[in-house]
Amino acid sequence: MKTNIKILAASLIAAGFGLSACQDLDTLPGTSYVSTEQKEEVINSNPEMATAGVVGIASTYTPYDAVYTTHIDFGWPSVMLLSDASTADMVGFNTGYNWFSSGGTFDYGNNNNYFNNLTWYHAFKVIRSSNAVLASIPADTDNKELMLYAAQGYANRAFMYFQLAQYFQYTYKGHESLPCVPVITNENADQAAADGAPRATVQEVYDQILSDLGTAIDLLTKSGLSTSIMADTGAKRFVSLGTAYGIRARVNLVMNNWAAAAADARSAITSSGATPASIAEVSCPSFWSSDDNNWMWCVYVSESDDVVQTGIINFPSHMGSLNYGYASVGAWRRINKTLYNSIPESDVRKGWFLDDAAVSANLNPTQQAYLSGHGAPAYTQVKFAPYQNVVDQTVNASDIPLMRVEEMYLIEAEATAMAGNAAAGKSLLESFIQTYRNPSYTCSASTPAAVQEEVWMQRRVELWGEGIAYTDLLRLNKGIDRRGGGWPTEWVYNVPAPLKPLLIPQNEMQNNSKIGDNNETWGRPSPVDDYE
Repeated sequence: MKTNIKILAASLIAAGFGLSACQDLDTLPGTSYVSTEQKEEVINSNPEMATAGVVGIASTYTPYDAVYTTHIDFGWPSVMLLSDASTADMVGFNTGYNWFSSGGTFDYGNNNNYFNNLTWYHAFKVIRSSNAVLASIPADTDNKELMLYAAQGYANRAFMYFQLAQYFQYTYKGHESLPCVPVITNENADQAAADGAPRATVQEVYDQILSDLGTAIDLLTKSGLSTSIMADTGAKRFVSLGTAYGIRARVNLVMNNWAAAAADARSAITSSGATPASIAEVSCPSFWSSDDNNWMWCVYVSESDDVVQTGIINFPSHMGSLNYGYASVGAWRRINKTLYNSIPESDVRKGWFLDDAAVSANLNPTQQAYLSGHGAPAYTQVKFAPYQNVVDQTVNASDIPLMRVEEMYLIEAEATAMAGNAAAGKSLLESFIQTYRNPSYTCSASTPAAVQEEVWMQRRVELWGEGIAYTDLLRLNKGIDRRGGGWPTEWVYNVPAPLKPLLIPQNEMQNNSKIGDNNETWGRPSPVDDYE
């Protein structure tokens, strides 16, 4: 690992929009660097010049070969897949085709592993790009376009600090004073580059997150502009007002700010204009295009992107069952058998996975024949369709969901119950599931905690494979119990709660003199006896 916070901060000062592909704002004739004041002057007179920087933030989610020169590294989606593969819910095979086998081994209690390095460096790359955008836009701008662009910097920075805070320290509630991660902004980047930066407390990191999100929401509201002005296609790669509310709903949920989480989830639903996918719409493989009405935010992928041109070093390759890639040649992604068996037959999501006979009612004959011909095992996922719904697709250019509106309905239900109104939370949950997933569904929970538990079960199914399962375990103080889930014998663990935080990467500890002490090391768990 050659990139650490000091290097990232120094690069921000030296290169400005370097990651944003906005070279005309970085240098003057003779290769001298443009000052922040000069950039502000240019952008004030020509706001669309900032568009490249904002597009650069979005593109930073999908760099190829940025941290590891291996087939596990294709940007933030690698972190999403690796975190899901580390839970009990996404079952993987112990095979050489499974680049995410470290999720199976759960061997993360050191300061140099895939999970901590990928999470740390990809998050801070997005933060760096966000800071570069914010450094070029006057804080007091009254230009509506610049407000929209600045909001992207604040929202993306907040999102990544939220991810770092969850992974690199115990969850917020009860741990507010523990050391978390350094907070690098456009205001302190020069000092951090020169001197390093200490770990802020959990409270300080969450204060920054909420401040950034509040600013983003304010700017997006005042701007009133659609993210579509920044791109002809793939506008959902950018943060809309609804998405900003959605991120804050997630943050407030972790902080146990229940009423605020419910209110933000409702604002996200209203502001986004997104509608949950109907039963008919998800009764076949889908979840590949951000054009769907239920998507709020995504990693947008085009056919010309490097990760697509690699052929197999991308999310669909490692996840997809109906396209060419690692999954379909042996590294199949499967749902936990016990979790699958808990899904009622009347629930359309049962068909998102093959049954014990390796069949799904959601598949057409061509899709089923392809899976049977390739030997897809029981419980293999068929939730994610191949790009353009073409079976045996070799162009792996599917978009990847970062936020769907369905999650907001689940947050609203949980937070409403936990705010003290279990009956209302239960009613919200029943209404959502009955309308969009299972007409026969009833919720028997009668206490706030019971409703929260039921919402968690629904989240495990609804959001399977979307990079949320692991952080749910952290915020809910859950362990990882793989018994009865269909895991390889050597990966059957029963890891008690609370799950320990990741360690800050070795290279960061070596190069940042102010980082302070690392988190406590922990050992790889020992396998336990399985049961059917």
